[in-house]
Amino acid sequence: MAKKILYTALSLVLTYNTYKLLTIFFELSPEKFSLLAILISAVAFNFLITGAVAFLGFVYPTSKILGNTYYQIKNPKTLTFWYKWLGVAFFRVFLLKTFYRNKENKKYFNGTKTGLSLFDFNTRQSEFGHLISLFLVFAISLVVLFEGHQNVFIWMQPINIALNFYPILLQRKHRMMVEKLIKKM
Repeated sequence: MAKKILYTALSLVLTYNTYKLLTIFFELSPEKFSLLAILISAVAFNFLITGAVAFLGFVYPTSKILGNTYYQIKNPKTLTFWYKWLGVAFFRVFLLKTFYRNKENKKYFNGTKTGLSLFDFNTRQSEFGHLISLFLVFAISLVVLFEGHQNVFIWMQPINIALNFYPILLQRKHRMMVEKLIKKM
């Protein structure tokens, strides 16, 4: 229970800070921002929004908001094509070499049926969080764009793709393999 309260509070703090950062763009004209301020703002928006959504996903089954049919891989060939064409495998290796380099972080699946179900649930949670973040970051970037801050909008897009779109494709690829394993069991 304490973890739910703490993570919900952290999500609210990040949401509030996103709002405060956004108000700066309503108050200041674009020419007031240096390139460094633009880059920092673009990164900050992405991390604040993604973090706010992630903290909720750590303690609530947020993925259940979307039905099971959303999470089913309907066209594995198309997914595999985009996975390869966009270089998501390199992104996966980058994650494994940086954020998930510790052994305790690599324990995704323990080989049991229960472990497979947990892995499936975790891919859904992760994908849902990144999907919501992808849309929220894009929506906020549109607000910033309409306030005349084109450079912030432009910089937010590749960061959003790296932080949210690539993880969605990665989780869908994981689930494609999970679905194959479930059919074999």
